[in-house]
Amino acid sequence: MEEPMTHQFNTGAFEQAQAFQRPVLSQPQSLSFWQRAWRKLRANRAAMVSLMVLSVIAICAFGSFVWLPHDPNAQNINATNLKPLTEAAYPLGTDSLGRDMLSRLLYGTRISLLIALFATLVDILIGVPYGVISGWCGGRVDNLMQRFIEIIASIPELVLVLLLLLVFKPGLTSIVFAIALSSWVLMARLVRAATLQIKQADFVLAAQAMGESPWRITWTHLLPNTLGVIITRTMFTIPAAIFLEALLSFIGIGVKAPNASLGTLLNAGEKGFQFYQYQLWEPVLVLSVMMIAFNLLGDGLRDALDPNVRE
Repeated sequence: MEEPMTHQFNTGAFEQAQAFQRPVLSQPQSLSFWQRAWRKLRANRAAMVSLMVLSVIAICAFGSFVWLPHDPNAQNINATNLKPLTEAAYPLGTDSLGRDMLSRLLYGTRISLLIALFATLVDILIGVPYGVISGWCGGRVDNLMQRFIEIIASIPELVLVLLLLLVFKPGLTSIVFAIALSSWVLMARLVRAATLQIKQADFVLAAQAMGESPWRITWTHLLPNTLGVIITRTMFTIPAAIFLEALLSFIGIGVKAPNASLGTLLNAGEKGFQFYQYQLWEPVLVLSVMMIAFNLLGDGLRDALDPNVRE
């Protein structure tokens, strides 16, 4: 009898065929530094809520360039000290001169934000180059520049601002430069510390070995890697500038009446607080919300831009 034929099954070829037919899973894409930072920032609910609140405030404030319910300085003696929601034309009420509180609040917030933004811009233009040069040069140059910073830092900020306002006439320009010239010191120190750390990195040493100029190294390596420090510090500089402007205008050496800012609104509201509390509470509420939102956003950005913080 003939023996039945046996078919030997090649298990190796079968496994290779199954592996060929199996869909290949795509490798997860590596995220860049800014993509990881944005992901961590989105995971921070307090920072995202603060970002949305500040966006709404900024849109309303800068939208007053285009539209305001009333002229913020227009007086109406027939509608003085109206409480909020009394009349549809004045949803937030009026002050002792019949001026619309909503219009003055929008206009004053815009002025305070503009002062803070311009002061922060000057702060960046002075503090960042100063810190980069000090950290990159090192040696005697660094020692001399740091001694100059220590002299400025030894003078209290409020005293320095008052001295500058005594030299220049009080106004928007004087406040901007007074705030900027007193706040750039911390920015310069933070950028210097970051520069000292980055210039010892391997990619910077490799760029020096390849003969790249210090100017090119600064633009391609130092500034991009210190951008996180600059952004984080800026988020804390803006509320500090807003608060300082409000303080100076409140004590009468900042923005002058009848122009509105958060400081002048606080000054006017404090005078009639015994009878018309809303005239003080409204600017206080806006100022408080902005301070809290900027600080929460600054904390979120600091955590998001810190590479040592895990998601």
